[in-house]
Amino acid sequence: MYLLITAISSFLQIYFVLLIIRILLSWFPNIKWFDPPFSILSQLTDPYLNLFRSVIPPIGGIDISPILAIFLLQFIQGVVMSILPRAIAF
Repeated sequence: MYLLITAISSFLQIYFVLLIIRILLSWFPNIKWFDPPFSILSQLTDPYLNLFRSVIPPIGGIDISPILAIFLLQFIQGVVMSILPRAIAF
C-alpha cells in the first residue's frame, strides 16, 4: 500500500512539473507544438488541460483554466499525501 501511494504521489509531482513547463512554454508563440519534444509534452498535458478549457473559456484572450487545473492537481496530491501516514501504520 505504501509503495502504491508513494508511486501515485511521485507521478503527481512529475505531472505538476510537466504542467508548469507546458504553461510557461505557452507564453512563447513561436513554439511549434507538432515538433518533438514539444509534441510529447502537448500529448501528455493537453487532455487534462482541455477538461478545464471546456469549462472555463479564455477571458479577454487569457486562458485561466490552467490555474484551476493546477489547484485540482495539488488538491489530489494533498489527499494522497494525507493517506500516506495511514499506509505507513499498516
